[in-house]
Amino acid sequence: MKTHFNITFLEDATETLRAIAHPIRIAIIDMLSRNEKLSVSEIHEQLQIEQAVASHHLRILKSKKIVGVSRTGKNSFYSLVNEDYKLILDVLTKTL
Repeated sequence: MKTHFNITFLEDATETLRAIAHPIRIAIIDMLSRNEKLSVSEIHEQLQIEQAVASHHLRILKSKKIVGVSRTGKNSFYSLVNEDYKLILDVLTKTL
C-alpha cells in the first residue's frame, strides 16, 4: 500500500474510528463537546438509555483515550480528552 502514513498510524486511526462508529458513542461525543464534563447518570438520562448501556459505551471510548474520567467522591465525570474530536462530528455533519 502506497501512502505517506506509516502502518502504526493507520492501525491506530482505524481503531479510533471503529470506537467512534456507533450512534450512541457519536451522541456521547456530541454531548461532551457541548459540556465540559458529564456524569454517567446525566448521559444515560439525556440519551434515554440504561445506565449500564451508557457505561459500556463510555468504557469503549475511554479505552481508546477519546474520553477521560475524573472522580469526585462517588461520582465519575467524563470529558473529551481532546476537543478536536468535535471536528470529526463537524466533518460528518457537513458531508452527510
